[in-house]
Amino acid sequence: MRMRTLVLAVALAAACGGAALAQAPFKERWQTAPAPPQQPAKQPQAQTQTQKLPVPVEQALYLIRSALLTLNDANRSGNYTVLRDLAAPDFQAKNSAADLAHIFANLRQRRIDLHAAALLAPQLTAAPALDDKGMLRLTGFFPTRPLQIRFDLLFQTVGSDWRLFGISIATPDAPPQAQTSGQTNAPVPPR
Repeated sequence: MRMRTLVLAVALAAACGGAALAQAPFKERWQTAPAPPQQPAKQPQAQTQTQKLPVPVEQALYLIRSALLTLNDANRSGNYTVLRDLAAPDFQAKNSAADLAHIFANLRQRRIDLHAAALLAPQLTAAPALDDKGMLRLTGFFPTRPLQIRFDLLFQTVGSDWRLFGISIATPDAPPQAQTSGQTNAPVPPR
């Protein structure tokens, strides 16, 4: 499997692991298993704890979609000024619109359409997390075919808004689809 990766000049922190989160429905990805009772005789019911997220699930979805759709518009038009202007000031200082056009040239030339970000739920490979500098990291993929759209996004707080600080997009081949147990490839007999 060949993976083409485009990375902005802004360095992202080390990759987060944990593909198990990609299996659950979007809103349920960050639910932890029910906490085991510390003393079973005194606590007959186990309490379910929800892991504290740095942003609500809906906001994470919005940030992912808006970043990818803005990049998609930039690739389609060849104009990267809006992507740059909506990003964090540090991102703007390090990347001109011409730099971004160069960075994403391969994606644009291959005519990779990122519109799936508007239509499909992203599958996160790690829960949204803050790094030691307070930046929000969102990592995952869209289960598109024949190529997957993988993303690694980093956002910085500017005022009260999360603004794009780093973006990495990869489009590896999608894994083969698993057949359901009820399906067969046998021909249907004529009636």
